[in-house]
Amino acid sequence: MLTAFDPAARSSVIAYLARRPFENAYVRWLIESGYGALEDLRVWRRPDGEIGGVAYFGPQVVLAADDAAAIDAFAIEARRHAAFRMLVGPRPLVERFWERVKSWSREPTAIRERQILFVVTPGTLRRVDCGIPVRPARTDETELVVEHSAEMMLGELGYDPREHRPGFAYGVRRLIERGWWWLWREDDELRFMLNIGAKTEQTIQLQGVWTPPHLRGRGYAALAMAAICARLLESAPTLSLYVNDFNRKAIALYERLGFAAAGELSTYIFLD
Repeated sequence: MLTAFDPAARSSVIAYLARRPFENAYVRWLIESGYGALEDLRVWRRPDGEIGGVAYFGPQVVLAADDAAAIDAFAIEARRHAAFRMLVGPRPLVERFWERVKSWSREPTAIRERQILFVVTPGTLRRVDCGIPVRPARTDETELVVEHSAEMMLGELGYDPREHRPGFAYGVRRLIERGWWWLWREDDELRFMLNIGAKTEQTIQLQGVWTPPHLRGRGYAALAMAAICARLLESAPTLSLYVNDFNRKAIALYERLGFAAAGELSTYIFLD
């Protein structure tokens, strides 16, 4: 049975999501943080009342399930949320969901079929003690971060978020104010940045890993990321992230730093 999220069942939903802490980090964070619209959450229960899936139907559809019937129910529900701009979740779930909605959904503008989910712990991180001055971004650096983030999205997705600048800049500023955007800046030049996308008791999920193109090949990403990860792991049991399987350089970087593969996700993007 599919129902709206009931705040009274919050603890049981979180316990369900915690079974797969890295795959379900974003949905759990939405519930725990209050930043997401809880009315956009749907919970599917088996006949015995046990939870078999949770889905978020906001600007993006995010799937968390271990029962195929839950995905089928979410696919039916998706007709009421047809304007979603992204579909994200563990690869088998996304593939089943898409098979059930593609007959009526618009075509994706990009598909990231296989994204490797990586995890690192304090014990596996290969630390580099080099005194790199990484730090959270300041609010007066919002425009700098906006420009580089936009360039990253333009190169990755062919979409320039600066076309809707006020909203995009507002989102960046909120993350900076939260202390979730980290960077390395030397001589007024940005050398590296990343940001936190979700944070739970079990993991901090990283995203937006970026070195400006003209500075690549100098080892900056390895130095800065090792330093940022070491700082974040002072207060978190694990860090996680996912990367496109064709991004071999990024995969090699994460593996050198001690990240290990822990699953696969898929992302379908709808920009039109």
